[in-house]
Amino acid sequence: MMTFSKTRRIAAFSFVAAALLLFLVFRPSPLPVDSGVVSKGPLRVVLEAEGFSRVEDRFVIAAPVSGRLVRIAFSEGDTVEKGATVAELLPVALDAREYREASARAAAARAAYDESLARERQAVLNLEQANRRSIRYNNLYSEGAVSKEAFELARNEADVLRKEADAVRSATASARFSFEAQQAIIDRQIAGRSVRIEAPVSGKVLRLHEKSERVVVAGVPLFDIGDPSAIEIVIDILSSDAVRVKPGNRVLVEEWGGGSPLEAVVKSVEPAAFTKISALGIEEKRVNIIAALKRYEPKLGDNFRVQASIVLREKSRSLLVPVSSLFRGSGGWQVFVIESGKAVRKPVVIGLRSAFHAEVLDGLDDGDRVVVHPTNELGDGMRVIFRE
Repeated sequence: MMTFSKTRRIAAFSFVAAALLLFLVFRPSPLPVDSGVVSKGPLRVVLEAEGFSRVEDRFVIAAPVSGRLVRIAFSEGDTVEKGATVAELLPVALDAREYREASARAAAARAAYDESLARERQAVLNLEQANRRSIRYNNLYSEGAVSKEAFELARNEADVLRKEADAVRSATASARFSFEAQQAIIDRQIAGRSVRIEAPVSGKVLRLHEKSERVVVAGVPLFDIGDPSAIEIVIDILSSDAVRVKPGNRVLVEEWGGGSPLEAVVKSVEPAAFTKISALGIEEKRVNIIAALKRYEPKLGDNFRVQASIVLREKSRSLLVPVSSLFRGSGGWQVFVIESGKAVRKPVVIGLRSAFHAEVLDGLDDGDRVVVHPTNELGDGMRVIFRE
């Protein structure tokens, strides 16, 4: 049996120790990674977007005529009843030149009216004469004193004059209305009367466009009236996302100023898109989603900014993995599972996906720890260490 001397044993031990030390020194150090845990929980697929609140039925009250607006006594938030006078307009007074022009137009209308009256009287006289002739010829025709042709001519003449008299009466009425309209312009008593504006519905004053006294033109909006308890949410999203939204989808209204989210439901999806410039200056086609609140929230007013989440699909319990751990491989979706301090590549089958989690249908178990945000340096079987 071969024996080693003490010197040889010491040399062999020194060689093995040196080789082990070199292996430990030059061995790759573990790669620091972030990790997440596969767990079970609820999954909700949502579309998040900004929106605003608005009153469902808003009535914009505008000035019916041009004139001087009397200072409005109502303030924003005041309650008004249907039919109540909410504003008054005084017609603008004419200056000297305008008054002379209006007077001349009224005089011309009066002359036209008088002429039409004279024509009407003449037409009435002609019709009465024709009627008497028609009756006389009718009696003579019955006695055989005149021919049938003469009787028919007299009757036709009376019919023609009757239609002419009707036309003249209509022309006289038109001339009278025109004269009255022109006369009303220069009538100081009528021109000084105010035009009263009444509330079309009961509600609250949402906004005052004009409060102080000033001259306004016809069509200028004065104030808005509506029922603040009937609030709906308007959410604008990309048209490519709008096709996924359907009436009846649940909506969570957040960041509206209150403590807890408000429940709403999608009422309608507008059929037409509009163009909106994004913060990056890009033109986007967006569609308004209209959602109705399930309960009235008195603190939420008109035109408040909100953050809305439209729930497309949801499950009460699913096996979830962080979306940031997924990456595309040769056979589909894959993840790095941490086993015994090493990252092991595994294929997975996923279902629903939200912004932060994805549903795992196959490939992982509850409690598995996966690498999130895997880098290009990470390979299959590489040793890893968790970052703090």
